[in-house]
Amino acid sequence: MKDSPPSESLPAESLPSGAPIREAELHAHADGQLPAGRREAVEAFLAQHAPARRRLDDWQRQKAGLSALLDPVLREALPPRLPLQAPSRPFPWRAMAAGVALCVASAGGAWIARGMVDARVGPAVAGDLPAGGAGALDGFARRAAIAHAVYSPEVRRPVEVGAEQEQALVTWLTRRIGSPVKAPALGGLGYELIGGRLLPGDSGPVAQFMYGATDRPRLTLYVTAEAPGEDVAFRFGRQGKVNVFYWVEGRFGYALAAESSRDELARVSAEVYRQLKPG
Repeated sequence: MKDSPPSESLPAESLPSGAPIREAELHAHADGQLPAGRREAVEAFLAQHAPARRRLDDWQRQKAGLSALLDPVLREALPPRLPLQAPSRPFPWRAMAAGVALCVASAGGAWIARGMVDARVGPAVAGDLPAGGAGALDGFARRAAIAHAVYSPEVRRPVEVGAEQEQALVTWLTRRIGSPVKAPALGGLGYELIGGRLLPGDSGPVAQFMYGATDRPRLTLYVTAEAPGEDVAFRFGRQGKVNVFYWVEGRFGYALAAESSRDELARVSAEVYRQLKPG
């Protein structure tokens, strides 16, 4: 299926039929680049359509979070041992940093910059863990929080494979990871599977399943086969607004992430654990 052109109207389920506002204009408004002549019309539309307003607010929060992580790159000093070329043509460090920030703002760029983002957000996650919880497990829990923050706000492409192809999704992820994985059924808790995707782990691929609810934020389940070979009870961490419950069962590591309360995540984690526990 080909991607829709940028000027295409928003999907019917989120934009009334015949609405004069296009998605490109909402993105321009979120980025502060909407022409002055259209601002009044867009604001009037947003005032009457709460779902569109919530999505625009989500985009702006995501942009602010990425800026907080990446703006320091623009302020870093030149490496003192960097061999400069002709003084009249200095290397464009500011342009390069701006380009990196732009790449990271996209889903694909998140793969390229994972190492840099890990280094910046890792201490914040580890710092919120209970005493004794900032050990080897910080790695996949930290990556789960980053992946959730990057992909859960996505509107058009939140997953690579949708829930309508769940069996194909599970088969594909199982083959790539090299161990059986499955998507827990969370309908009884009010969450429906949206789909999933393949992500880079520490030394190989990992899986991310995404779930949605009508009255609660999305949540993601991060599954890796790179965990240490010993069981670890539930641990809790936080990065910004993203709460994470994670645990280890044999060689598998699981991390459930959402902008939900600790109690809500604990409730869902218990059900996920029950369904995925061997035997």
